[in-house]
Amino acid sequence: MVSLKDALEIITVAEENGIEVYLDGGWGVDALLETQTREHEDIDIFIEKRHGETALRLLKSKDFFEVEKEYTSPDHSVWKDDKGRIIDLHLFEFSENGLIFEGAIYPGDVFCGEGTIGGKAVKCIGAAYQVMFHLGYEHDEKDAHDVKLLCERFDIPMPDEYKKYFIS
Repeated sequence: MVSLKDALEIITVAEENGIEVYLDGGWGVDALLETQTREHEDIDIFIEKRHGETALRLLKSKDFFEVEKEYTSPDHSVWKDDKGRIIDLHLFEFSENGLIFEGAIYPGDVFCGEGTIGGKAVKCIGAAYQVMFHLGYEHDEKDAHDVKLLCERFDIPMPDEYKKYFIS
C-alpha cells in the first residue's frame, strides 16, 4: 500500500531533485477530489523522459527494485520496495503536437489537473481525461468508485460502461 505519507514523500523527493511529477490513477483522482477516498496499492506518476535516469537513480537509492510486468517497456515500469510500496512510473515527452507516451500522441492539456494531497498542491491528469482513460477495459470496484466520484464532482456524464455499477 502507498499511504498518504508515502505519496507525499515520493512526490517531494522527486520535486527536491528537479523532477516535476504528474499524478494518474487513484492518487491522481484523490488529488483532484482533494481528499483520500480509498486505500491505494500504488502511486502512478508521470515524469518527463529527460528526467528518467535521475528518477531511476533516486528509486534505487531509496531501495526500490524493478518488478517486471507484462506491460513493462522503456517508458513504463513498476518499482517496489521492501515496505511494499509500489510506484508505477510512466515516462513521456512534450512535443509540438501534444504529449508522447509509448509512441502514442495525446492532447497537450492532459496534465491540466490541479489538486492537493495532504494539503500539498500537485499536478495531475485532468478529471475529464481521468474518466476517458478509465474506458475500454475490464473494470473493478476501484475504477467504478473513482469514475463515480469524478463524474459527480466535475459534472461529467457517467460513461455507459459504468452505469451497470450504479443501477439497482
